[in-house]
This record gives sequence, structure tokens and C-alpha cells, in this order.
Amino acid sequence: MSTFTEPTTLASILPPGSGLLTLGEAAHQLVSWWKPLLLLAPFVAWAWLISNVFDKHASRFFLGREKWNAIHLIAGMLALAAGFLMPVPGVGGFLAGFAAVLLILGLDVGLFAGITNRDERVPESQRLSLDFSKLSEARDARSESKQQATVQLEIKNASGIAVRAPQKDSPEYNVRANAEQIFIKASQVRASQVDFAPASESAYAASYLIDGVRQAGDAIPTGEALSLIDFWKSCAELDLKDRRRKLSGKIKVSGGAGESGVKIVTSGSKNGMRLTMLFDPDKAVRRPLEKLGFLDQQLADMKALGEIEGGVVLLAAPSDHGRTTTGYAVLNLHDAYTQNVQTVEVEKEDSLEGVRQIEFKPIEDGPDFASTVRSVLRRDPDVVSVMELPDVETAKEIAKADLARSRVYVSIKGDGAMASAQLWVKAVGDAKLAGNGLTGLVAQRLLRKLCENCRVPYQPPPEILKKLGLPADKVKQLHKKGGQVLIRNKPEACPVCQGLGYVGQTGVFEVYQLDDEMRSLVVKQDWIGLRNALRKTQRPSIQQAALRKAVEGVTSIEEVMRVTASSTSKPSSKSKPAKSSEAPANAG
Repeated sequence: MSTFTEPTTLASILPPGSGLLTLGEAAHQLVSWWKPLLLLAPFVAWAWLISNVFDKHASRFFLGREKWNAIHLIAGMLALAAGFLMPVPGVGGFLAGFAAVLLILGLDVGLFAGITNRDERVPESQRLSLDFSKLSEARDARSESKQQATVQLEIKNASGIAVRAPQKDSPEYNVRANAEQIFIKASQVRASQVDFAPASESAYAASYLIDGVRQAGDAIPTGEALSLIDFWKSCAELDLKDRRRKLSGKIKVSGGAGESGVKIVTSGSKNGMRLTMLFDPDKAVRRPLEKLGFLDQQLADMKALGEIEGGVVLLAAPSDHGRTTTGYAVLNLHDAYTQNVQTVEVEKEDSLEGVRQIEFKPIEDGPDFASTVRSVLRRDPDVVSVMELPDVETAKEIAKADLARSRVYVSIKGDGAMASAQLWVKAVGDAKLAGNGLTGLVAQRLLRKLCENCRVPYQPPPEILKKLGLPADKVKQLHKKGGQVLIRNKPEACPVCQGLGYVGQTGVFEVYQLDDEMRSLVVKQDWIGLRNALRKTQRPSIQQAALRKAVEGVTSIEEVMRVTASSTSKPSSKSKPAKSSEAPANAG
């Protein structure tokens, strides 16, 4: 008879209390339960950040998605090896491995944010931030925004007091929400200015000024548009009952992109009220001379002009082409702390350190603009910048001043250097007086810069290069605007330029220092002779400077033609002096 024999096990042959573990017990206790969980936490957070933020960011702005994914993968493998293969036993080894994991993953995150934030393809508003306090503020702002429905912005009136958001069920709620949407849209499309003007009896038209080019907005019913105008006027603490005079005030608006200063300007016309909103106007005119777009030789010529004592220098440009910015920037050629530097302005756009800025305020029975300029010049200042030339009387007062001692920069609305000289003579009414005081002519235009994220390179045909006066053997490539990029093999609007193809503006200039021969040609009003004399200096014209920027890939030929079309007109051979009561046709 057979008997059943129980299998022999390790547990059965070990005496109780021997202190040795079975294989199952050993495997169960080899790794503490909390160690893998602690190691897993940073990997989960890192993987979420890479897949949901960094990968999308690299794809959106074409930052080398595959390259960065490879770098992230290598960093993850290094961190994994450091966490599990640390050659130090015990708890100390685990903690050292955990610290190495945090360091490697943290370096990967910081490297991506640091490098991509310096990439020009990433707009400043879209740069990554690892500031967790800002994330907390954004979360609080979103929470508050939810409580106030679609009212998302904080608006501070002219006194700096926040304008309280109305209740959702109040009649003012929709007005506030719609007003904010206008500001938000303007920020999204990078507008520097928004205008509301009557388009018909029943509707207003909104328009956005983007990089110097006006883009049409939506039509707004007249009643709704007037409510919006009144809302912004109330924020700027302007008189709601005054619908005729020009009124202006300043407010501050805070949102996701930070705080912006907004200048509100309203005026009346026979067709109805008009509203203009200017965004950060002081920042727009606050640029150093070196950042305006001068070519190297032109910048050297500007500095040479600044070293000459006395004389009139004309700063010419059409409307909205940077005259005010240049008018402020040239004052940096002079030390405001060792010289008496002043400005005369109809409206002060920015505060200049060390410069005495005189803002002309017309009052009944008070001095006019020309009298104000005369009063300033009689005090023998070293440098004066007259930011407007509103009438011929102002031109006469400048021309009659002691120009041997005082340098006067005159901002004049003109198409080019030649045109500004003709306008100056016409305004003064005395060619000899006007010509003898001229020291320099500076003219400019603003052109749009191509979006570097979507611009399209191409090889220009030789006949086009010949027509433009560009050497075919040297210019092998030009660029044109794109506006679209491929995302997952599908064309979409470029996220950097919003599909416009251009981002930002730069100036193109012509700079001429006048010698005695050129001044004599101005006195004779020999404009063809002056034109030839300026050409002999071999200094680039506005069009030549613009073409050079096209060759460098800064802008397109189409943009050059758009901006310089009216700057190439030939000067007239005759020009009659203006009558004393005439204002220059392009003064401003």
C-alpha cells in the first residue's frame, strides 16, 4: 500500500525562528512600496509637460520638434538610469538617485524654455514661463473672470481707480463685454490703433492699424457704437455731453498679456462722433536712434549732423511714418545735461529725461504756436525740436532766429528730402532766408518687416532685378510674404503674424548734410541742380535703402514698391514762394 508523501519545501526544513525569508517573502520585501511611487511622480509630471506643452509649442512655432523630442527622450533615459542604477546602497543611494532624477529632468525643462524663449519666431506674449506665482495669479484671474462671466479685463480710469464690472443682468454688462472684446481683438492682431467712424446713417465701421496698414473690422450699429464710445470716454473721465470738441485722456487696461496704456481720443464731425484708441503710444515713440533702421553710413551721417552747431535740419515723412519717433530720437545726439535742449509740441507723446518739453495749449487771447516758438528761440537754446510745422508764421520765426547758435530740428510732413526743401522755402516765403539756414535734410518711410516664421524665399528673374537696378550676379535670393505654415501637412495661418505675412516695422531713410554749394542751389530754387548735387554724395535714397533691406530678407519687393511709390517723383523746376497767409500744403 502506497502512502502519500507531502512535498518537501524550504519552509518545512528550516527551523522556526531561523530569521531566514522564503523566496516569496524576500521578493515582497526587496523594494519598499513608497520608493517606486516617489520615483514615478517626477516622471509623470515631466512627461505631461513635454507632451501637452513643450511638444505643441515646438510644433506651433517650428522650433525643431523632432530634435527636441530626441533631447527629451535622452534626458528621460538618463534620469531613469540615474534613479535605478545609482551605485550607492541603502536609503542614501535611493535619495541620491531621486535627486539625480530631479536634476536631469529639471535641466531638460529649463534648457527647452531658455533656448526657445530667445528664438525670434516666438512672440514675447507666447514665451514660456516657469514662474509658478504667475501661474497662481493666472488661475486666480480665471476664477475671478468666471465670476464676472465674459468680463475679463481690469480697466483703470484716468485717476488710476479700477472701473468696476457691472452685474451680468444689468444693461451695462453687454456694453462692457463688447468694449473688452474690441481691446482683446486689437491685442490679438497686434494693432497699434483702433478707430470708430461713421460709415452710414445706421452703422459705424471699425478699423485696426497693424504695422502701419489699416485693416477693416466689423460694422457696428450706430446705437451700439455710440454706447461703446461713451463707455471708453467715461473710463478716460471725459465729458460725455461734449460731442464736438476733440477730447483726449489716458487709461490702463490689464489682461493676460500684461498692462497696456491706452490713449482715448474722441471728436465730433458732421456725420457723428469718432473714437481713436492708441495702445502704448509713449512706448511706440521711445526708440534709440540706432534702432530706427538707419544704414551704417546713414547713422554715421546723423551723428555728424549732431556735431554741427546751429542750423535747421528738416525731418520729413508722411503721416504715420515715424516723424515723432525720429524727432525724439535725434535729441539723443545732444547731451541734455550739458546743453539747453527743448521741444515745442502740440501734444506731448513721451517724457524725455533732461529735456524741457513745452506743450502748446491754445487758449483764447493767448499766444499762438508761432509766438511760442519765437519766445523759445529768443532765449538762445542750444537745441530745439519743433515737432510740428502748422503754419507759415512758425516757419518764418524759425528762419529768422539766430541759427548760428541754435540747432533747430523741424518736423515737416513731406514725401522726401527734396520735397521737404521745397516745402520749407515755400513756407518761409524767402528763398535766401530759408536756404542759408539749412544744414541737413532727413526723410523717412516705414515699411513692414517680413514674418521670419513664414516668409518664402524665391529666385528672382534677371529682368526683374535689372528693372530694380539690382546686380543679378550678386542677388541670388529674395523673399516674399507667406502668411501660412504647414501643421501636420495642412496649411494654416501663421501663428506669429496671424496670416498677414509681416511682423513689425523698420524705417528707411535718406540723410543729406548740406554744404555751401547746396545751400546756394536752394536759394536759387534750382531743384534739379540740388537733386544732382545730392546724388553726387552717393548717399542712398529712400528707395535704395528699402531695396537693400529687401536683398537682406528684411522685407519684400512688393512692400518696397508700396511704400516708396510716391517718393520717386521728380522735383519741379520752378517753385514760387508762398504768400504770407498760405500754409504749406504738407505741413503737419
